[in-house]
Amino acid sequence: MSDVAWLQSSHSHRPAHVPDLPGAGPGPGPDRRLAWLDALRGIGALMVALHHAGPRYLPELSATVLRYVNPGTYGVIVFFLVSGYIIPASLERSGSLRRFWVGRICRLCPLLCVALAATALLVLWGPGRLREGLGERDPLSALVAHGTMLQDLLGVPNAINVLWTLSYEMVFYFLVAALFALRLHRRSASMALGLAALGIAAGGMLPVAALSRGLGGTTVIAATALGAAVALCAVALGRAPWNRAGALLGGALAAVLILFNGRIPPWQGIALLSLMFTGTVLYRMERGQLGRAAGPAVAATVLAAAVLSAALHIGSRPDAVTGGSNPESAVRIWAVTAGLALLTFGAAMALRRHRVPRWLAHCGVLSYSLYLLHPLVLEVCDLAVPWQQHDTPLLMAAYLALLLPLAMLAHRLVELPGQRVGRVLAGPLGGLPLPRGEQRGARPAALG
Repeated sequence: MSDVAWLQSSHSHRPAHVPDLPGAGPGPGPDRRLAWLDALRGIGALMVALHHAGPRYLPELSATVLRYVNPGTYGVIVFFLVSGYIIPASLERSGSLRRFWVGRICRLCPLLCVALAATALLVLWGPGRLREGLGERDPLSALVAHGTMLQDLLGVPNAINVLWTLSYEMVFYFLVAALFALRLHRRSASMALGLAALGIAAGGMLPVAALSRGLGGTTVIAATALGAAVALCAVALGRAPWNRAGALLGGALAAVLILFNGRIPPWQGIALLSLMFTGTVLYRMERGQLGRAAGPAVAATVLAAAVLSAALHIGSRPDAVTGGSNPESAVRIWAVTAGLALLTFGAAMALRRHRVPRWLAHCGVLSYSLYLLHPLVLEVCDLAVPWQQHDTPLLMAAYLALLLPLAMLAHRLVELPGQRVGRVLAGPLGGLPLPRGEQRGARPAALG
């Protein structure tokens, strides 16, 4: 079950203070309610999968497209906007930090473990190779770093190239949980705009991987793993004081890592987080918690700030952003890519009451499997098919014909059982109920 499907589940197990999601009004089933979010996830996953396959099977088309827009970065930003929209809603829906974290871990970890195991098998007995720099790391510390899903912020190369986005998802989860514990979870516009301003002001001055270089990679990994474990164990106790303490510890840990130990340029990491909170602003606008003009205004401001941050701080490393032969072209590609992602999300939101193509919504349900497994499929395909000199659409079609059934199988055999376990482990609702003012303003109607 996708995040969207979880949010559509019956109200029989939720308290009255939990609000409906926007768009969950009268209409025939989930296809007319929240399938637009699954469609966006499907677009994001397919664009990333096509982006990585493009140079192999459609090199001419890929080279042309990359002069103007980066499809992979576009897909990632669409994903992040959807996460920004859904994640705070799911936390506020349950009112429980414990349930939130159990759900997140059981949603992400089973397939991640399978993908990492498959990667190890490909390296040991197949065509796979360890990514550059990973073989130089202590195996235990690299494994622990990947176990936290924060490896991209711990100076450890990602075992699978796409795993870096999970680190930013985890940072967002920690920050959202901390804001919820502090009763500041409605300050989404302030977070989005504050991060955007921080990127402009300090994005070029903040260090890259400073903690790992100064304290040693193993020390930072151990401290992060211990801090994250303590934070999540405190939340798991389910009692208000411990919930708050764990959430605040996790938020502080995430803030320190994103500011002082990132791998990508700090301005870009901050910009991605501000875009995620922009997704939350759009959710709050739909819920009536912000004015109708707030969403477009914040989105436009965050986009402008992200482009200005790039122009000010990109320096001489255009390859660290989205490609381009020089810094000027890299800034242009970044601006077009982020702008298209925001326009795509806005268009989908505007059309949310219309029926979505069923196949695209289904790709959204499979998006996590598509996202994690497509690099492994490409490694296997590289054994049989060399990189092409000219566009060969049939090879791209064959790659998708292999990837989609594998994603369906992984979703059915790995993702769904993990989510069922998560629902059992989460137990009854509890933890940190919403303030009374929000309880009175919430509608008790069902989501599905």
